[in-house]
Amino acid sequence: MAPSTIPTKADLRARALAARRAMTVAAREVAGVAISRAVLEAPEVSTARSVAAYLSFGTEPATQHLVEDMRSRGVRVLVPVLRSDLDLDWTEYGDKTGNAQDARSWSTPSGPRLGLDAIAGADVVLVPALAVDGRGMRLGRGGGSYDRALARLPHARPVFALLYDGECPVVVPVEPHDRPVTAVVTPREVLRFA
Repeated sequence: MAPSTIPTKADLRARALAARRAMTVAAREVAGVAISRAVLEAPEVSTARSVAAYLSFGTEPATQHLVEDMRSRGVRVLVPVLRSDLDLDWTEYGDKTGNAQDARSWSTPSGPRLGLDAIAGADVVLVPALAVDGRGMRLGRGGGSYDRALARLPHARPVFALLYDGECPVVVPVEPHDRPVTAVVTPREVLRFA
């Protein structure tokens, strides 16, 4: 592809979001169940004592049951709290974790804040994405929140992006601040990157 024909991140985001909106609710639910099953069966997750996960919203692959399943297995689950500067603080997910949608449609859990570096204590990190390329470079929603959070992780910490079929691999433009994931989980497969 010539440089002038490579889609921008904004173009890719718009296409990915439109494709997700075009999926039926039933198709998203079936995909979410398959993704959750694959995540729970992944060796990195099945042996984890602590997982940083996100609470899905809108058309993202559903994570609510996944988070609850991990917690019922005795896994400590950390969930992000979006700060006003778009960085991510963390709190532990629990029975009394309250959630409210904020202006950016994030599910904002209540509970004691653990700090920006709490993510570094997770054995595995599950992140939202709109697309991932063949190198593991992730396309997010554009705020840079997860790129900042992933920069705080120790080297080689497993980071899984949850995607629908067809969202990987795509060509993702990369900027210096972008952080890769180590694996992608779709309804059909788990792809790992070197």
